[in-house]
Amino acid sequence: MVLKVTRRDVLKVGAAAGALTAASSLFVGRMSTIRAVGAPKPDLQLTPVEEWVPTTCWIGKQDCGMLARKIDGRVVKFEGHPANPKNQGTLCPKGQGQIAALYDPDRVKTPLIRTNAKGVEGQFRKASWDEALELVAERMNEVRKRDPRLLIWQKGRSKAKKFYDEAFVKASGAMKIGHGAYCSDAGYRALEYTVGTHAVLHPDFKHTKYLLSWGWNITSAGGNKTCWLTWNQQLDEAKKNGIKVVAIDPRARPAGPFADEWVPIKPGTDLALALALCNMMIQSGTIDEPYLKEFTNSAHLVKADGTFVRAGEGDEAKEQVWDKASIGPMDFGKYGNDPALTGEFEVYGEKVKPAFQVFKEHVAQYTPEWAAQKCGINVRQIYQIAEDLRKHANIGATHVVDGVEIPYRPVGIMTYHISQTELGFQQVRAQTMLMMLLGAMGAVGGTLSDWTWKIHKGYAGLDNISITEEPNVYLKNSKYYPINSGNPSIMAQVMVDPEAYGVDYTPEVCIIHMANPMTSFLSQKDIYNGYMKYKFVAVIDPWLSKTADLFADVVLPAATLEKYEGPTSATDQYVGAQTLRTPPMDPLFESRGDIQIYMDLCEKAGILTGKDGYLDQVNKALKMDDEHKLSIDSKPSGEREVFDHWAKSAGYDGVEFFETQSVDVTGPVSAKKRYGYAMDEPFGGAVHRLYGESLLGYQNQMKALDVEEIYWRDYTALPTWREMTMNESPAEYDMNLISFHMIEFKQSRTSMISVLKELAPKSRADINPATAKAKGFAEGDQVIVESHNAVTGETRQITVPLHFTEGLRPDTLAIPHHYGEIAKHPQTEGQGATPNTLFFTGKGYTLNTADQSFHVKVRLLKA
Repeated sequence: MVLKVTRRDVLKVGAAAGALTAASSLFVGRMSTIRAVGAPKPDLQLTPVEEWVPTTCWIGKQDCGMLARKIDGRVVKFEGHPANPKNQGTLCPKGQGQIAALYDPDRVKTPLIRTNAKGVEGQFRKASWDEALELVAERMNEVRKRDPRLLIWQKGRSKAKKFYDEAFVKASGAMKIGHGAYCSDAGYRALEYTVGTHAVLHPDFKHTKYLLSWGWNITSAGGNKTCWLTWNQQLDEAKKNGIKVVAIDPRARPAGPFADEWVPIKPGTDLALALALCNMMIQSGTIDEPYLKEFTNSAHLVKADGTFVRAGEGDEAKEQVWDKASIGPMDFGKYGNDPALTGEFEVYGEKVKPAFQVFKEHVAQYTPEWAAQKCGINVRQIYQIAEDLRKHANIGATHVVDGVEIPYRPVGIMTYHISQTELGFQQVRAQTMLMMLLGAMGAVGGTLSDWTWKIHKGYAGLDNISITEEPNVYLKNSKYYPINSGNPSIMAQVMVDPEAYGVDYTPEVCIIHMANPMTSFLSQKDIYNGYMKYKFVAVIDPWLSKTADLFADVVLPAATLEKYEGPTSATDQYVGAQTLRTPPMDPLFESRGDIQIYMDLCEKAGILTGKDGYLDQVNKALKMDDEHKLSIDSKPSGEREVFDHWAKSAGYDGVEFFETQSVDVTGPVSAKKRYGYAMDEPFGGAVHRLYGESLLGYQNQMKALDVEEIYWRDYTALPTWREMTMNESPAEYDMNLISFHMIEFKQSRTSMISVLKELAPKSRADINPATAKAKGFAEGDQVIVESHNAVTGETRQITVPLHFTEGLRPDTLAIPHHYGEIAKHPQTEGQGATPNTLFFTGKGYTLNTADQSFHVKVRLLKA
């Protein structure tokens, strides 16, 4: 029997320790103790000794709390930790199944050094840690001395950002390349630009009464900061409380009984629907004028050239609004003014309009009938959504939380990976602007983004991007992608032909940390060609990934969950908590924890100690207090010592707290942290950008630099619909390909786990039965899926079996993206192809923020 502890129970006892103690006495077997790793073992006895050791999940995204059941020191099972707010004692199949990853006999057991040419199946010899690390350090230092830009650090799903993304990158001087361009970074950039928060959209589940589940796989996906379980638990409670859920998605399958309505939208047309809904809210008068006037630039006066009217000189110039009381222009935000949102006025001899008036006129063209045609949905559904938004918005209402009276707007949007579409940046801006019209951003019951409402460090700078004609290898701040998310496929294209982008260097050394670009990233042809250009590649991974097999010169075997990592927030957005991954056992084989690998590597490279060395950067990244800082003159004894310093700096007695309790539940997240309205200075003082004046400025800079229109056309002050590039493919490419996430898997670290493979053994192409039969195909038929690049004419192919499902638009093909023989591993053989082969990078398929579109036109051919 497993004890089920509710959040209320946890808060009653006041700490995770109480919940854990209560739980531990009721687990199956002879529960003898909860013992920290490294503590003395009990004397040998004939009766097997059972222990329950707290740790956190490694295989998933959200680091769920776990208890590892150990028999005589050997982990035999994982259970959910009842005190962790994120998963409350539960575990998904990945969490349960990772015990197979822990003991996987096909893990990389020792460091490996390549003995054959790259680009083909690898041949490796075993090496000592000293030999392998010295080789990597030697190559690192050689290029660092010549030009730090020649060293790349490739981020995967790292679990200790402070140690990797910050400390190592700064100590080594490497250029960091991420994976967010394939995840949701278009949405992140849209929120950072529009309201200043660093995440995508999610609802306030405890209070939301109407939810647009926009491209969110309701029962089979996570979202911001989570993997799967948290949102499902909160959605279930919200359904009990009467929330209405509308699923806007080409696929119905994930919605199940949790959606009240399915809107089967055509892939890539989400911007059209969002613009039409904005128009309908304005036409019906369903707008929150006080919010728009006080906290957004809606009242800023706009000139005919699209720029704001300002008074004053230089940095002291102030945006002007039309004050209805004084009947004239006035500085925005000046006490007592009543700015106009609509109308046309004359200021300084020029006709001007408030930004809201410009927006109102702009969206008037986007009628519900027009959107229904573009989106391929019934216009009655659009009218119903608009009516539901009006009915539930409760404009003018307030709600008291923690003694604070806050606007109550119980309408929300949940959206995440759907941001990775051709028009994704402007699409998420339009979705956010829809919520802004209702005053729902940062309101009780409304739409939130990050766990707490705080302003991202890049918010202000997005008004002042200076485009350079000397772009780096991933084109950040370049005339091609002024707002950049570091797309590795774009970088791969630049690696192949740097001169075409005005780049005068090519990186030579790449350290790939827990990433598998050859199967995880889009446009495999570009990835292959780009990574072949590196002179030296080191991979840190528990398995010989497809990328390592093809390109690695050195493979450094990382541990799975048997290591220290973190610290990590364990909040579920309502209850605050702090956790740390502590190992339930020592690293297996000759693997090492990632942080230990970086300390060892930095020592070999001569950048571990001293000012600005790795240890110094760790102190800064973790904000260690002076008393508990790591010495920057000597190497710590191991990861545990590092986290003991951090724990004491953070106010704990030491790392043993997390080794025995795992999670520190700090209590409810206060209203002043959660809701933008409730902050001491509402919304952190950020002025929300309904009108994107600086986006128009980027466009003008790009034009002046003679960049092609295909790069600058979507840098518009207001989200603007245009036909998608993929629709220019020939008519025979008559299906829209999308990929989707299977909850059984996580990126490319799970399909080699046997129990998960049993749940989803092979790739497939989901298709509507009527479409398949019309094309002469039966369920299970092997078909060739051929994609077409509407700009270059290139085609690509994979072969997959068909799988029939009624819950899919007839013009849409859907393929899961977790296959492609991701590692040199017997469990991945014969699993089939990944759709990432079929997608394209570059003109028309990579937009504003260098983010990748997951849409392309395809046709089906007989295999």
